[in-house]
Amino acid sequence: MPSHRITLLQCLEGVAALAIATAAANAHAQTRSAVRGENTAPYVEIDLPGQPLQESVKALAVATQTNILGDAGVLAGREAPALRGRYTLEQALARLLEGTGLSAMPLGRNGTEGFAIRRADYAGSAADDVGITVTGSRIRGGEPSSLVIALDRQSIEDTGQFSMTDVAHSIPQSFGGGTNPGIGFNVPTASGVDAGGSSSVNLRGLGSEATLTLLNGHRAAYSGTRQGIDISTIPLGMVEKIEVMPDGASALYGSDAVAGVVNVILRRHFDGLETRAQIGGTTQGGGFRQQYGAVGGAGWGTGGLVAGYEFMSDSGIMSDQRDYTAIHPGLTLAAKQRRHAVVVNGHQALGENLTFALDALFNKRWYETVNPTNAAGDLDISRSERRMTSRSITLAPSLTLDVGPWQASLSGVYGSERMWLTGDYFSGQTLTTTQVVCYCNSLYSIEANGDGPLFALPGGLARGAIGGGYRVNHFSAQQANASNTSGSQGSYYAFGELDLPLAGPDLDLWGVRRLTLTGAVRYERYPGIASVATPRLGLIYEPVSDLTLKASWGRTFRAPSLYQLLQVNSASLYRAASLGGATGTALYMSGGNRDLKPERARTWTTSLQYKPGQLPGLDLQVSYFSVHYINRIVTPIAYSSQSLSNPIYADFVLRDPGARAVSDAVASSAYFDNYSGAAYNPATVGAIVDNTYANVGRQEVKGVDVLARYRRDFGDLGTLSFMLNAAWLDSRQQLTPGSAVTELAGTIFNPPHWRGRGSVTWSLGTTMFNTTVSRIGAVTDARYAARARVEGMTTIDLTARHGFTDDSGPLAGLSLTLTVQNLFNASLDTIAAPNYYDTAYDMTNYSALGRYIGVGVTKAW
Repeated sequence: MPSHRITLLQCLEGVAALAIATAAANAHAQTRSAVRGENTAPYVEIDLPGQPLQESVKALAVATQTNILGDAGVLAGREAPALRGRYTLEQALARLLEGTGLSAMPLGRNGTEGFAIRRADYAGSAADDVGITVTGSRIRGGEPSSLVIALDRQSIEDTGQFSMTDVAHSIPQSFGGGTNPGIGFNVPTASGVDAGGSSSVNLRGLGSEATLTLLNGHRAAYSGTRQGIDISTIPLGMVEKIEVMPDGASALYGSDAVAGVVNVILRRHFDGLETRAQIGGTTQGGGFRQQYGAVGGAGWGTGGLVAGYEFMSDSGIMSDQRDYTAIHPGLTLAAKQRRHAVVVNGHQALGENLTFALDALFNKRWYETVNPTNAAGDLDISRSERRMTSRSITLAPSLTLDVGPWQASLSGVYGSERMWLTGDYFSGQTLTTTQVVCYCNSLYSIEANGDGPLFALPGGLARGAIGGGYRVNHFSAQQANASNTSGSQGSYYAFGELDLPLAGPDLDLWGVRRLTLTGAVRYERYPGIASVATPRLGLIYEPVSDLTLKASWGRTFRAPSLYQLLQVNSASLYRAASLGGATGTALYMSGGNRDLKPERARTWTTSLQYKPGQLPGLDLQVSYFSVHYINRIVTPIAYSSQSLSNPIYADFVLRDPGARAVSDAVASSAYFDNYSGAAYNPATVGAIVDNTYANVGRQEVKGVDVLARYRRDFGDLGTLSFMLNAAWLDSRQQLTPGSAVTELAGTIFNPPHWRGRGSVTWSLGTTMFNTTVSRIGAVTDARYAARARVEGMTTIDLTARHGFTDDSGPLAGLSLTLTVQNLFNASLDTIAAPNYYDTAYDMTNYSALGRYIGVGVTKAW
């Protein structure tokens, strides 16, 4: 079509303008080796004034003798800050593009051909690189119709975070419950569990199993008994960026992507060696942490390899070391742990159009807790010691074939996580009991997919993606002195996606600068459970260049976990008073359910992005979301002590069951324990409480996300950057039709209504100062008749970093960092903790770390 040809000519004209600059640069006798770190002078002296971005890019291309390609239409209207000092090429590009919504992608197999500048939300690789699509689309260069929160490694480190666990806990859209470390005994299992130190992202508080976490777009094996993915196994030094899409995406990725998707993207291009060390501790005692790591990489004409290693050690924190938890001494607040992690990311061309790539991860962790088993909290009288050792492996090879403008890919994943748990129980110094169990998860998958252009539309080329595959998960619980559980679940799937640009700027339509429709559908079959089809529709609309409106609607699902299906059933006899009753005894049932069906949800998001041309550097996004979640798989009774007294649990209680029903329930269970203190008599049991897994929950979740970024250059005074991420959440739950609707958000052991994080960063050359303020809102303790308010928590963090620019000597490539977290040592609010094993605060929301001071050293060799 003519309009499309005009657009193409304009793109070629813009690229040609920059190509002229790079041709002039290449006329110099020097090469890019000095800038790529191939000799001892990786830094270049830069002196650029504040000016249009296109002019700065041209000047940088000449100054560094580098090919830097970009569409003039993309660069137009954007301003670049003044840039003065010594930088590597990558650092200079990052500074120029910060806050513009653009990113620089390496050209060539290892970046030796230069860089191409493109929109960050179109993030993909350069045309001749192995394709990495942006989170939220399976099409290379596709733009997601939902909000995507991007966190690059530099901005993470600027805020004083040293690990992926820190990152996961800092995202306002994520809840600290689910599968995360430090979860105490008084937290209902539906709200959280400590799975041997695993850390996961739990978007919207819908559960770690309802957030899909990917490594370079690949799945990994589940962790422990939940379907969460342990994000802490990835060394931060190997991370290029993290993309978080807090919106349902089962049409693109399948099961688990109900609350959203987190994609951890690894560093792909790196030449040289970088070592780092961080050490620090809390001012109140405990929490002494050490981290040591290295990243090395090399590139050659047909490929490249980047590998990273990290060791971490943490001394842990005990309740005696904090005033507000000393009421129950001897409890472990933060476990003692050690960890080794290795990540490898490589690619190699096997011909003109065929590329092989491999992502590999290995992690091993030791995790130890100790807790008293007596009301005095005296570890010398009696105690339990839990030692957890976990080992995880992920191997993800792939072959990518370029067939004209289309790209086809064949990929596979093998993942394994084995978590050994040993529980030793002591009376004095005498070992009385030992329990050993291994929770073993494995994953095998293979997928074939392809994407490329289809036909011309008024707004550009329509593009599509299609694919399918097979995945099988295996789970086993191997116990030394009890029944074992083992099983597998396979799934077959196929998907397709379309990106339809209906209008573009060249049509010159009033009120419609750009209009794109997107759609996707996925069919997935779980033999013996269900077949699920999940559609997704999206809209991207730009009335003017400053404003973008996005909307998406979709259906999502989560298949039941193997643990929920296969967990052995147990029956426990209690005094009725222990379960909220009056007199007599009651039988309490727990365990798995082989008749479970997938959870299902309907999601809707609408977002508005404002990037005014009159105020370059400002990016403001506001997003509304809604999730209607049904058939939730839950153990319906959150607090066993209310089983017989709380009317919302009435549907799960059989009163006056009779001796036959009681005997049948006990006979169907693998275990029977009598905690009543009386002889077991089926005829005198007054009630059966059924707390086995069931598809009974319904949740309604809605909220608003606000993201703001602003960057302004002050010339010789440096650059000031501002960032804000705030979330408001409302969620409610109904266990059964006709039962009462209960609040989730804003109540204890659930996400607060409000959570936010903002930072201000000043940088000049290689010197940086950052202040970050985090706010976690208040919650209500509704566990008892007298509801109590638990105050929120506000913390302030400071980070300072200075990088030396010496070309040689011991200071060459050296960077020093000082971090103070919770500068004013803000304390948390306590909660009722009637039992000696109860932690006296809401550990799913608030941290007992206190003030933490750490120093870091990074050296580029």
